Amino acid sequence: MPDIIPPHGEATGSAARTELARVQARAEVDRLWAAGRDFLGCEAAILGGAMSWVSERNLTAAISNAGGFGVLACGSMGPDLLEREIAATQALTQRPFGVNLITMHPQIDDLIRVTVAAGINHVVLAGGIPSGSAVRAVKDRGAKLVCFSPALVLAKRLVRSGADALVIEGSEAGGHIGPVSLTVLAQEILPHVRDVPVFVAGGLGRGEAVLAYLEMGAAGAQLGTRFAAAVESIAHPRFKEAFVRASARDAIPSIQLDPRFPVIPVRGLANDGTKRFLEHQAETLRRFQDGELTKETAQLAIEHFWAGALRRAVIDGDIEQGSVMAGQSVGLVTSVMPVAEIIGEIVEQAVSALVARHMIATQR
Repeated sequence: MPDIIPPHGEATGSAARTELARVQARAEVDRLWAAGRDFLGCEAAILGGAMSWVSERNLTAAISNAGGFGVLACGSMGPDLLEREIAATQALTQRPFGVNLITMHPQIDDLIRVTVAAGINHVVLAGGIPSGSAVRAVKDRGAKLVCFSPALVLAKRLVRSGADALVIEGSEAGGHIGPVSLTVLAQEILPHVRDVPVFVAGGLGRGEAVLAYLEMGAAGAQLGTRFAAAVESIAHPRFKEAFVRASARDAIPSIQLDPRFPVIPVRGLANDGTKRFLEHQAETLRRFQDGELTKETAQLAIEHFWAGALRRAVIDGDIEQGSVMAGQSVGLVTSVMPVAEIIGEIVEQAVSALVARHMIATQR
């Protein structure tokens, strides 16, 4: 059947309607994440997930410069090193960014002091429930506090204790994970927490998914895996190539062989290291049962297996023996892209989804 060419005026009118739909869709996306944008002080309410060895000055600044909100990962840094890293990031961007601190860090109070003194207005406390003293240290210095919540009851408690925003991260995420998927966490928490912005995280790689959570009540989204493979990421080329090659099913959580010896679940790409970890656990359990190791030394032997493994993967490019932390959204990483293109693509996908929905509705 030959193509039917509409009259010029009809084609022009169709193009105008499509363009109007796009303008309206963009305005709708801006409305949906207005609370997140206002809270973060950025154009797109997209946070960079704080990833040790990856979320350093270059990637953090690139995300903020592209209109998102970069988050610097403190990890195991001491106060002096963190102070220098914040200053180095500030030299690369004039836009706001946050700093992620681990609540269990032995110098957490000093890290908070250094962070806020450097002019950082958003402090993210992660890795556990923040203590009252840590919360007060952030709030008393006038900074905004962002906390992670794995359940509704804790979300409400954190808000009461002073959290200015929450991140709910599903088990689809990379790195250290909880047991519940984002799909369930969003249904549990978003309808009931409206006093503060709530950002969703875990398995997010496309704008259509971000849009769906915004329409459920989220204020924005946090992405890690896609940014880890960005051009501006300092991760080794082999690390990024592993992301491009991987599928969602390749990103698996670490396995615990015996409940007497807990293993903190970490999601990463399956490799020789993950196989060796199972063998190491089995051998350690055998030695414990034979009386060669105490329970404490056996637990330490298991915990120390991955010591330095993330750095080996990210910095040295050892993707076979190192820990290649990645979320299930790794299957959506099809190329190494600049940060600005990643953020632009996500926004464009959300806008296009709304336009398509509008066009279908107007044709009925």
